[in-house]
Amino acid sequence: MIMKDLLRSKVNRSQLAGTGTKRASVYATRSDFCRIFMEDMDGLYLLSLLLTADHEKAEQCFVVGLEDCVQGNPVFKEWAHSWSRRTIIKHAIRMISPVPNQARSTSEITSNEVEGASEANASMAAVFRLEPFERFVFVMSVLEGYSNQECALLLNCMRQDVVTLRARALQHLALADVRLITPVAPNTEGFKNEQFLSLIGAA
Repeated sequence: MIMKDLLRSKVNRSQLAGTGTKRASVYATRSDFCRIFMEDMDGLYLLSLLLTADHEKAEQCFVVGLEDCVQGNPVFKEWAHSWSRRTIIKHAIRMISPVPNQARSTSEITSNEVEGASEANASMAAVFRLEPFERFVFVMSVLEGYSNQECALLLNCMRQDVVTLRARALQHLALADVRLITPVAPNTEGFKNEQFLSLIGAA
């Protein structure tokens, strides 16, 4: 795939550029982040795509996220993976600037681009059809497991906005017959998402 070849070339160039920089072993190095972005390229790109609903923006988000990680402030090694995903989310927020009741952009992926015979494509199409703010809240709180407070801080909104829009997103997905997202127990905010993520990750 041309897109993946392009991303790999960018990762390789960043890795070569960072080989001369050494930090204390307790911190993640440039090479550590390059390895994370290379090994989890599909997962990080999928996160970018689910948030932006736009292939070009998702690619930009991935590349800028990598550059931010390798050039940014020191991060403890054990935080490197979660920091990489958080960086992707923060850049996607800057790109899309989601706010409640925001209409979908004409540049966002249409359902016809991802709909097909597979359940994976149908699930992705349903997520892409969500309003931008609904989509961000769903991905951040349900799939990534961010708390209401974390989502509110990152999205610059009220906690109640997160609660309300998550409920609306889940209702829309239920109406779209996305049955891979089920509550762990009644009256809880936890969800089982491994099957959903692994399925759409293979799409």
